[in-house]
Amino acid sequence: MAQEITFPRQFSRTQRFSLGAPRSFSVSPDGGRVAFLRSRGGTERANLLFVLDLSNEAAPFERVAADPVALLGGGEEHLSAEEQARRERAREGSAGVIGYATDAALTMAAFSLSGRLFRASLLAGPGEDAAELPGHGTVLDPRPAPDGRHIAYATTDGALRVIAADGGGDRVLAHENDPEVTWGQAEFIAQEEMDRSRGFWWSPGGDRLLAARVDNRPVRRWWIADPANPDQQPLEIAYPQAGTPNAEVSLALLDLDGGRVDVGWDRTAFPYLARVHWSAGGAPLLLVQTRDQRRQVVLTVDPSTGRTRPLHEESDPDWVELFPGVPAWTPDGRLVRVADDRAADARVLVVGDRVLTDRSLHVRHVVDVTAEDVLFTASAGEEAGAPEVGEVHVYRVDSADGTVQRISDAPGYHSAVRGGPVTVLSSAAVDRPGALVRVLRTEDGASAEVARIASHAEVPVLTARPTLTLAGHRRIPTAVLLPTGYDRERDGLLPVLMAPYGGPHGQQVVAAQNIFLSAQWFADQGFAVVVADGRGTPGRSPAWEKAIMRDMAGVTLDDQVEALRALAADFPLDLGRVGIRGWSYGGYLAALAVLRRPDVFHAAVAGAPVTDMELYDTHYTERYLGLPAEEPQVYAAHSLLTDASRLTRPLQIIHGLADDNVVVAHSLRLSSALLAAGRPHEVLPLSGVTHMTPQEEVAENLLLLQVDFLRRSLPRP
Repeated sequence: MAQEITFPRQFSRTQRFSLGAPRSFSVSPDGGRVAFLRSRGGTERANLLFVLDLSNEAAPFERVAADPVALLGGGEEHLSAEEQARRERAREGSAGVIGYATDAALTMAAFSLSGRLFRASLLAGPGEDAAELPGHGTVLDPRPAPDGRHIAYATTDGALRVIAADGGGDRVLAHENDPEVTWGQAEFIAQEEMDRSRGFWWSPGGDRLLAARVDNRPVRRWWIADPANPDQQPLEIAYPQAGTPNAEVSLALLDLDGGRVDVGWDRTAFPYLARVHWSAGGAPLLLVQTRDQRRQVVLTVDPSTGRTRPLHEESDPDWVELFPGVPAWTPDGRLVRVADDRAADARVLVVGDRVLTDRSLHVRHVVDVTAEDVLFTASAGEEAGAPEVGEVHVYRVDSADGTVQRISDAPGYHSAVRGGPVTVLSSAAVDRPGALVRVLRTEDGASAEVARIASHAEVPVLTARPTLTLAGHRRIPTAVLLPTGYDRERDGLLPVLMAPYGGPHGQQVVAAQNIFLSAQWFADQGFAVVVADGRGTPGRSPAWEKAIMRDMAGVTLDDQVEALRALAADFPLDLGRVGIRGWSYGGYLAALAVLRRPDVFHAAVAGAPVTDMELYDTHYTERYLGLPAEEPQVYAAHSLLTDASRLTRPLQIIHGLADDNVVVAHSLRLSSALLAAGRPHEVLPLSGVTHMTPQEEVAENLLLLQVDFLRRSLPRP
């Protein structure tokens, strides 16, 4: 008789129900094809590259464009250290084809497997199977030229190379005989904090490349040891610790025949290269930032000389935010950007010199730009009145008359990809697991569904039932989850488990069921689980996000307390038994809560917490706290180490020993400070585990161990 699967086992083996779900969509400009990734089942890690053929809309069909198992002859993947690091930065736990790039017409795709170079046809027909190309060295991030004639790729030895699409003429475009200098790769800080994973960009004509040169020699060296295997050497990493030098990043224009033109801008004043855009709409665009991130400039590049010219500059007394999809050109040469209007407390879409949205929408992501319109995602802004808690919708705005149209109709959390007349709309909702993926064709302003892309993800063995609401006088977005079948007269008040992330770029209260599945499981263990997105989290307004400037600790903790107390008036919360658990910033917030507010929080589980902000990276930490040498008192006020003697509540600390983002030194230093102060606590070291916990047994047992700790720490009276 088959043993019934438990939620912790299912949650871990499905990688939080992400396996088997379609993702990474691309649409051809003519609307005839959609490429995407998906594994064969809900517990299968290896993604295949698929094509949905829409040439006959009466009978659209899917086909496999690339099967990694077949391409590798059934063998296992072997990842280089550089590829493993890239996946860690992207929080990527799957296997197979984890990413791909295509030509402009979406006729072919390039990708790497086990450091080998492959191309696949996205057109149906005989002899169009995927094939390996004779790339040189260990391949990273291959990308076809827009015309499909060549494929450029980076290598683990720091080179940028190009090869013809038929496999001939492989050659070096840039390389230096120095292991600390790479071409065509994004540096650590760009991948981890700027959402820029790329290091080279093709010209629209496919005859040149704009490539990043990264010199890591100035960056401080750290070593990540594996104490469980003392015979192995520690891993050396270049980690840009707050207040220390970053990698030096520059750009050059590279011709396919070997010519090179260096790109010049004031890299002393603007050291951060945050965005690059090169399209037929105009000259290459660069977005560069000052070290303190209070100023940024959009530059245009003269491709013949490499000289740059400022096109638009913006500044902010706190920091200037980065947004996906911008800056960009419209096809007719107008600059598209997203801007914070601090006077109106609005995040708006700007095309050319026209502001096309108002305070009713909080713009999140520019999806696609044409001469006629812009497709973007947004949440309800402050001007919208009672906002749709946790919802994000897809909109198009007419560039001529400013008319805004919502594309996503049902309540939920929506995203989109568009190519020509076809839009792939992915829609998650509170009342169903996973996401519904619909393919829409737009004609004469009206959209009709022409296909759906099926998900092979497993159906969870439990159903999350969050109540989304606004709490307290600040109207903090919150979700409350009670045990399945809870009856107030029978069960009475419940111990509370706060489960925040609570920090920048980490919205957790969203109108989607899957994000609350683990919270529901904790609730079913006998807790009232509360998830609160206080000030500093995204999706509300510029002022909401930037309220944490120089005071992350105080603001984010205050809002957790306010949400908790406000919800107690309407939900069965036992305020005498309140636990808190979180990971990363949420782990910091959990430890902070029991150290500084033991009157409110009675136990904490702190996973991979940042305990000393001076040990975290430059771009993130300095954005909110400034430079350590200039703001020592700010850093001291955010350190958990100086509060160690204040601990009076149970605290469980969990940390992966292989974490190269929030290194284990954070937890070890906190534990040492607690021990020196004579404060009992628990430490759970995870051997071989990074900032993610993809290992099935580890992920499963972590949930069980946390529940055991919380039950011991919050006993029934």
